[in-house]
Amino acid sequence: MKALAVDPDIKAANLRRLRRIEGQIRGLQKMVEEERYCGDIITQVASVQEALRGVGRELMRNHLKHCATAAIKQGDAKAEAM
Repeated sequence: MKALAVDPDIKAANLRRLRRIEGQIRGLQKMVEEERYCGDIITQVASVQEALRGVGRELMRNHLKHCATAAIKQGDAKAEAM
């Protein structure tokens, strides 16, 4: 199933965020390999988690604005399936 509507600017912003997160994950792997101080690694893990939550919030906002709204307008069966 595909999204009903995705704002191109939001999509681009989410892709930039995900690429940044990907870099953070690689940094975390390097920190673990180098046996860096646990507190520093934990701080970076928290940063990645917050970045992922941000992407999730944007995806949820889009979902509610387009997908869920359309399903609700189409009726009970479609809304229930959503």
